[in-house]
Amino acid sequence: YAVERKIEPFYKGGKAQLDQTGQHLFCVCGTRVNVLEVASGAMLRSLEQEDQEDITAFDLSPDDEVLVTASRALLLAQWAWREGSITRLWKAIHTAPVATMAFDPTSTLLATGGCDGAVRIWDVVQHYGTHHFRGSHGVVHLVAFHPDPARLLLFSSATDAAIRMWSLQDRSCLAVLTAHYSAVTSLAFGTDGHTMLSSGRDKICIVWDLCSCQATKTVPVFESVEAAVLLPEEPAPELGVKSPGLHFLTAGDQGTLRVWEVASGQCVYTQPQLPGPGRELTHCALARTAGLLLSVTADHNLLLYEACSLQLQKQFAGYSEEVLDVRFLGPEDSHVVVASNSPCLKVFELQTSSCQILHGHTDIVLALDVFRKGWLFASCAKDQSIRIWRMNKAGQVACVAQGSGHTHSVGTICCSRLKESFLVTGSQDCTVKLWSLPEALLSKSTAPDSGPVLLQAQTTQRCHDKDINSVAVAPNDKLLATGSQDRTAKLWALPQCQLLGVFSGHRRGLWCVQFSPMDQVLATASADGTIKLWALQDFSCLKTFEGHDASVLKVAFVSRGTQLLSSGSDGLVKLWTIKNNECVRTLDAHEDKVWGLHCSRLDDRALTGASDSCVILWKDVTEAEQAEEQAKQEEQVVKQQELDNLLHEKRYLRALGLAISLDRPHTVLTVIQAIRSDPEACKKLEATVLRLRRDQKEALLRFCVTWNTNSRHCHEAQAVLNVLLQHEAPEELLAYEGVRAALEALLPYTERHFQRLSRTLQAATFLDFLWHNMKLPTLPAAPQPSETHKGVLPY
Repeated sequence: YAVERKIEPFYKGGKAQLDQTGQHLFCVCGTRVNVLEVASGAMLRSLEQEDQEDITAFDLSPDDEVLVTASRALLLAQWAWREGSITRLWKAIHTAPVATMAFDPTSTLLATGGCDGAVRIWDVVQHYGTHHFRGSHGVVHLVAFHPDPARLLLFSSATDAAIRMWSLQDRSCLAVLTAHYSAVTSLAFGTDGHTMLSSGRDKICIVWDLCSCQATKTVPVFESVEAAVLLPEEPAPELGVKSPGLHFLTAGDQGTLRVWEVASGQCVYTQPQLPGPGRELTHCALARTAGLLLSVTADHNLLLYEACSLQLQKQFAGYSEEVLDVRFLGPEDSHVVVASNSPCLKVFELQTSSCQILHGHTDIVLALDVFRKGWLFASCAKDQSIRIWRMNKAGQVACVAQGSGHTHSVGTICCSRLKESFLVTGSQDCTVKLWSLPEALLSKSTAPDSGPVLLQAQTTQRCHDKDINSVAVAPNDKLLATGSQDRTAKLWALPQCQLLGVFSGHRRGLWCVQFSPMDQVLATASADGTIKLWALQDFSCLKTFEGHDASVLKVAFVSRGTQLLSSGSDGLVKLWTIKNNECVRTLDAHEDKVWGLHCSRLDDRALTGASDSCVILWKDVTEAEQAEEQAKQEEQVVKQQELDNLLHEKRYLRALGLAISLDRPHTVLTVIQAIRSDPEACKKLEATVLRLRRDQKEALLRFCVTWNTNSRHCHEAQAVLNVLLQHEAPEELLAYEGVRAALEALLPYTERHFQRLSRTLQAATFLDFLWHNMKLPTLPAAPQPSETHKGVLPY
């Protein structure tokens, strides 16, 4: 398996901004500012400063050309964001991190407000600091230029809840507007140039007259407001804007967008409230040119509305925290549904990255399962309820049924396998419930606006003495397996839930049970770090797979039941071959517990979701890898044949070049030995080595280091070294890649070989000396026969 796609967090809180055309969305994620394409939801760029510190503030110029980011290292970076390159980097001069920044309407001046209470203004065209304003008490968390560039006014607000009006011309503070009792969260300006709206966490919005610097109207909005936006002065009956005059929109901790009329101080429109926590709005901004409104929720979802009607256009899930379960959706596995540490479900279309956020549960969703055809899926949550959702052909998902009955959180759910007829849930209340699906739910004619159907539990059975962590329905819909924290798995007959047998053998609680699609076998994954396979006939343990260093959280059969995929709390996903108990691949792409694991119906892709907030789509690349391996082997055979031919023809240069390109030191050694066996070895070797390219010489030097460690091959290494040292200039040799390490490795062995040869030479010289000394002196000539008659015998 190889990573095909990653759904990663791209927004972890802080500022989010649309460009003027509404085509790009900019948001902070730790050390990066991510740029998303609104139409597709795809991430175009991820901009990170060189200091790799957290981004504390950023702003996009009104002409959409320049992006400036500020990091915790007190550096400001100016980006050509379309190319993803920094055009300028400079010190912020603030003594504490920059908390906010804003461009003036001409896109030439940038104001920065710091945690040190200072406000600085920079000319981003001429590249210098123009103003430095002091006087604010505490962190300056809001700066805004007046929309009329001729007036050269800057407004700032700090933790003292006062709004200061600074004149760039006089370099002084013109007025301090005090009416708020808590932090001011946003400033908006009217088209007439002398009206300003401020919102605060003190649950009021104030309209100011900038000519007299007085508050003209205070509107109590009864919620802590994070952002207020002045609406265009034109009728919008859908938003309750019927009369002329100022209207503004607020976003705050109630989690709904509301429209207020300034004249009467009345709320004229309230957005329908969605269930569940984490709905508080933390940010809201209007892109006037595009006619879009962006709002951000506390659980990091970004919502795009049409400004004139507040019709939802797009949804983006910025950060999923802990992913608890994942499933493929649709008959072609075109979508994925993700349950994270939230009551909302997120449905992503894989082709376009577009996201749909599903509301319904009121507490964290713990598990998911999908029915056979892929249109219906079920979810269960901590709110003790279950819900069934249906996706239509357009990819829109709606809740069609809900049921409750468990007395504790529902931690596991499994759908029927043959038909869309029932589902089974397991809970912390130690019971399993079987829910049958009514016929009305399965007929396509059910109107989506008629509300969810209420489900009733058909059977309830107390199955274990501790929490039930996993339930699985057999492929024939006649058996049910349950896995519990009490270290056992049990097999039950459906639909009455009669106990057939117990699988005991694990040393810790069980996290997952799964039936084989082909054989009468059950797989269990446990907190003891093992996976076991059990026979359904006699409940005996067939195999145990050991390899995870921590709890095994999920297991799934793949490759038609011949292999297993398992995921653990060590962040690893392992692929096992059942036949030989072997772990054939370990996939390491997550950084935390992998809670979710699901395989596509064609077995060619897998989906994993983990506590690191990442969802990864894996593609089965076995065939591609086999084809690649075969192609490599064929290429090696062809090259080996070519090498043999070249050596036979004594074309040493080509042979040496080919052997080096194969990156096989032994083959290169064979070529060098073939050259040295030639009668004119010295000249041939010299001619061949010197005609090699520099990169080939570098490779040859690397090989020499290996050969030099062996006394049998050191002569070839020394011969090559001799050629290089004699004919290459020292400067050129020193420029070789890795030459210093090579020399350090060559020296001790060369010294050793030299000493060994010196000892051999001494021994040979001594042997020669001995041989010369051992030669017998020449014998004297035999006496003549004439002398023997005198009676003298020779000795």
